[in-house]
Amino acid sequence: MDIFPDFGAVGGAGDLRVIVGALLMYVLVFAVLAILICAATWAIASTSGNYQSAMRARTGLLVAVGAAALAGAAVAWMNFLLGVGQQL
Repeated sequence: MDIFPDFGAVGGAGDLRVIVGALLMYVLVFAVLAILICAATWAIASTSGNYQSAMRARTGLLVAVGAAALAGAAVAWMNFLLGVGQQL
């Protein structure tokens, strides 16, 4: 039996791609901004001997890098899912 739902009848895949792409662009911009701020804070705090602030800036840097990586992976995941949905 060849009974499958008609995913071509469901509109909005292009709109979804645009909306999610715009949101992820903002996430990436803010993540890169956080990376720059945390890296500069880490460098200044380490140089001045404030190790507690340096540790917090390093943690912020790692969180920002993780957020940027997850946002980049989310774009690939969304494109994969939309591609699979069109093939069904």
